[in-house]
This record gives sequence, C-alpha cells and structure tokens, in this order.
Amino acid sequence: MTNSSPTDAYHNDSAPGGKAALGPHDVARVGYGAMQLPRLKDPTAARTVLRRALDLGINHFDTAYFYGNGVANRALAEEVAGRDGVVIVTKVGARPPERGPMPLVPAQRPEELRRAVQDNLDSLGVERLDVVNLRRVGPENTPLPGLPRVNLEDQLAEMVAMRDEGLIGQIGVSNVNDDQLRRSLPVRPVCVQNAYSLTSRTHEAALALSRSKNMAWVPYFPLGGAFPGSAKVWREPEVQEIARELDVAPAQVGLAWLLHHSDHTLLIPGTASLEHLEQNVDAGRIRLDEPTMARLDALRPTTGARGVLSRARERVTSKASKTERRR
Repeated sequence: MTNSSPTDAYHNDSAPGGKAALGPHDVARVGYGAMQLPRLKDPTAARTVLRRALDLGINHFDTAYFYGNGVANRALAEEVAGRDGVVIVTKVGARPPERGPMPLVPAQRPEELRRAVQDNLDSLGVERLDVVNLRRVGPENTPLPGLPRVNLEDQLAEMVAMRDEGLIGQIGVSNVNDDQLRRSLPVRPVCVQNAYSLTSRTHEAALALSRSKNMAWVPYFPLGGAFPGSAKVWREPEVQEIARELDVAPAQVGLAWLLHHSDHTLLIPGTASLEHLEQNVDAGRIRLDEPTMARLDALRPTTGARGVLSRARERVTSKASKTERRR
C-alpha cells in the first residue's frame, strides 16, 4: 500500500506530462488523438474540443484521413493546423470503406500510400505533413482474410520518395513487429505507434529498440484493446485499488503508468468529451512512486480464451450485482 495523498499524487508542469522529442519537434507527452472527433456530428462541438486541447497545453495531435473520411482532418484544419509549435501526425495504410461493416479498408500498395498522403494534405489544408506514420496492415499481423502481401521495403521507399519531394517532414511506422521495425531503421523513423498498454505488453522488445534509437514510442489502445474480451486497464482490481488510494480515475492510473514506464513515451488518448480530455491531461500530472509502479508492473491479466471467458463472467456478475442493488 502507498501513502500517497491526492495532493502528493500530482505534480505541475506547463506541458501535460512534461516534454519529449518527436524527431526534431519538442512536444507535450500527453497529446490528443482525433479518431473520435467524427462522433461529434456538430462541427462546432469538434472545434470546441480542439480549442480546449490547445488551451490545456497540448501541441501534438494524431489524426488520419480515414477518421471519418476527412472529418477529423477538416476540424484540425480549422482550429489547429498552421499554429506555431503544434505538430500534427497523420497516418496512411488504410482508407474509408465504400460500404460494409468495416470501419476502414487496408490500402497498402505504394500508390495507395501516395494517394492517402495527398488526401491528408488536402483535408488539412497544408503543403507538407509534419509526420506520417506508415500503418502496416498485412497477413503477418492482422487476422483478416485475403489481405495482399505488400513488401515493406517497397512501402518505405515510397515514403522516402515523398519525404524527398517535401510532402512529408518525418516518417513513422505503426503496427510493426520487431523484425519490421529493424528493417525500417534505414529510413530513420522518428516514432513507433503500436498497440500497447498496462494490460497488453507484447511489444516490449520494440519499445526497447525504439528507445535505443531515439524514436518516440506512441501507444494506441493505451487503456487496453478495443475488441470484445480484451483486457481493459480500468477494470483491473489492482488498478482500481491504486486509483482509490490516489483519488484519481482508474483510466488515469493506466495512462500515468505508460508515462512512468518509459520516458520516451508520448500519449495520444482520443475522446470526444471535454471532461475526459481534461482527465487525460491530468493523468500527465500524476506521480506513481516506486512501490506503486512495482504493483502495476506485476499485473498480468489472463490472456487468450481463458481471459475472454473470465472477463465475460465478471461482466455478468457485475450486471447481476447492479440489478440486485436496484431491487
């Protein structure tokens, strides 16, 4: 047990979470991911969220054209793009679907990457993209049938060509395994964006490699996977106990752990809620002492089918308990 009080749990910094390098850029370690902005059907509401993010000191925004078929980018173009000291990171490797249930469709061929860069340029209203992540989607890491095999070196060559042409400032890579990250090193990526959280640490070796090469580590799904049955950070009993001790939200504990776990980590939690945005920024001020970090480091959620069944039972038990209390 820790002896931290709510006051002890926080420290002040004008940049949320402090600052760290994103290639040549110096950015706040707590940034903003724009994936959920298209949920706000009112464009004014989306711009309000972005203005509040700027007011809170955020200067690192993550987006993609396939977030709402350009909706997120257009909101960023109106409120964020062109501001001094602000970095907008985009990604390519997918496109919006024409129809069907899938939220996006892989678009991995070099010519598709170039088209996606142009879509991002047009929708953001800029002549050069600060940083572009190559989101790798292939049979080796994505369980979708019929995915084409596109050579990673061909993709990287196209990214370098666009950098040389001045369309891209810096290159990042995303959704890559250890081997692919090593093969990407000759193009000098400035960041790695992989799924990673307290409850999903399969990319620890890639994290270590990114640190050794001075690449920013930018985890997506920072609070656990988005798929049914995935371990969610805020549901872990130990996380909930620590949150009560520090008088913070369990999700804030998960974000704070990421910042403490590695000092080259940059967060890009996404939200369409002003309240959650402020909570995410506050997570960058939370102090986790060594005993608390040790408790979190020791957390090992059950994985695989057993983990899915265990979490399903927890949800049923929780619902039954709530129903009983209402009687």
